[in-house]
This record gives sequence, C-alpha cells and structure tokens, in this order.
Amino acid sequence: MADTQKNTIQIAERITSSASFKALYSEGMGLVEETAGYLDGTGRVAAKALPRMASVLYAAESMRLTTRLMQMASWLLLQRAVNNGEMTHEQVVAEKTKVRLDGFACDKTAPGWDDLPEAFRDLVERSLRLQARVALLDKEIYHRKSGSKPPANPDNENSVKAQISLLQTAFGGN
Repeated sequence: MADTQKNTIQIAERITSSASFKALYSEGMGLVEETAGYLDGTGRVAAKALPRMASVLYAAESMRLTTRLMQMASWLLLQRAVNNGEMTHEQVVAEKTKVRLDGFACDKTAPGWDDLPEAFRDLVERSLRLQARVALLDKEIYHRKSGSKPPANPDNENSVKAQISLLQTAFGGN
C-alpha cells in the first residue's frame, strides 16, 4: 500500500503551482471585484425596486454571496502565498482553519428568488461553481499532504468521478 501511495501523482499540488491555478486565482479575484461593483452600483439600484419578499431575500443572499467570495479569496491568497514562498505549508494549514469553503448555499426555491435581478442570480451561480472548484482542490491538497485520508466521497461518489471533477476544475470545465 505504501508503494502505491509513493507512485501516486498528486495532481492537485501540481495544479496549484500551474497556469491553471493562476487562471482560477484571476477568475476568483475578478468575481470578487465584479460582485463588489455590482452590489455597490447596479445592484443597489435594482434592489430598491424589488418587491418586499425579494428585497429581504436579496439582502440575505448578498450577505451569503459576499461571505462566500471572501472565504474563497482568503483561500486563494493563502495558496498564492505558499506558492510564492511567502508562507510555509504549516503556516497555511494553521491559517486555513479560519477559512470555510462549505456552506453558504442558497435556496433557489425560496419565495422571491425568481424576482431577483438576473445579473445578481448569475453572480450567485458563478460563485457557487467557483466555491465547489476551490473546495475540491482544498480537499485534494490538504487532506493528501497532511498524510490523512481524504474524506469519504459523499453519497458513495465514485473516486474516478472525483478525479474527473478535479481535472475539470484544473482545466476550467464545468
């Protein structure tokens, strides 16, 4: 078993120091900037015109969206720091305990969801997809590097499917 692990290629570790990670980093930071611009500009105006139920939902989802993006940005910045030699792996692991990459989901069946501006819903969707990609990389990097086994695949997910997802993450697939 130990020989098998020695021969295993650590795709995630290679991804984080590749052009693919740089693209993921740019995408993440770009989405943060785009969202901030939207929420401070067009979104603020659009929110004032929403019906009451949608207005309350908009406020709640805006907070979730902002929190989700800030958590991902923190993870991306930590990973960039370790890649650039500014932090050690151990320092990143310690800091990473403050970052949550799970949760902050949204309920698209909530009353008022369909009344939310399309641009806002698009930002939410894109942030959820990015969150899933970052969370997958995080699991691959930090559970394998620490020597612990990665968590069991949810819902008995096939490990090949998980690797395909990782490859899609690396190469920008959906």
